[in-house]
Amino acid sequence: MKMPLEIARALLAIHAVGFTPETPVTFKSGIRSPVYVDNRRLPFHPREWRRVIEGFVTLIKSKTIEFDVIAGIETAGIPHSAALAYALERPSVFVRKEAKAHGTRSRIEGGDVAGSRVLLIEDLVTTGGSSLSGIAALREAGARVTDCLAIISYDLEEARAGFEAAAVRLHTLTSFADVLAEAKLTLPEAAIAAVEDWLRDPHGWAERRSR
Repeated sequence: MKMPLEIARALLAIHAVGFTPETPVTFKSGIRSPVYVDNRRLPFHPREWRRVIEGFVTLIKSKTIEFDVIAGIETAGIPHSAALAYALERPSVFVRKEAKAHGTRSRIEGGDVAGSRVLLIEDLVTTGGSSLSGIAALREAGARVTDCLAIISYDLEEARAGFEAAAVRLHTLTSFADVLAEAKLTLPEAAIAAVEDWLRDPHGWAERRSR
């Protein structure tokens, strides 16, 4: 089985992906969705988590991504970035969402990234706002950031445009197409149809549903 389908199956097995077309979730951006992802569940499931970390290693090799330091975004990205850095024996830092109100007031914790090539790790990319803010903070600290790895992305247009504008390549272990391909084996057709409709137009989905 190809890696994207393996990762999709792992996420579904631990219920990290939830389908709630009748009770949509609302993202921070205000977008309402019939599907959500909670990759914070992964550390509780070592076998599936190991597959994710191994997937990151495979992706780095296949894309020939060069880096000196691995960074994770507070808080959900930190377990994955730390585990990956440990596996690869590379330095690891994390990026705060906001600067501390005391001490150095730095958003970068763990070490000096000035002059280093930093690989950013995210658990999930929605609109890309937190990732792009982290990239800006790393660059402000003197790092070079050209690539970001995520377990999965909703593949929203604003995220694609944001990463392109920042000149950062986004690589994901799996996609919602792969998740749906696996979910079709057990989910009702109506739930699958709702998610497919949302993926075609996430911003207009809630309004269409209310008609």
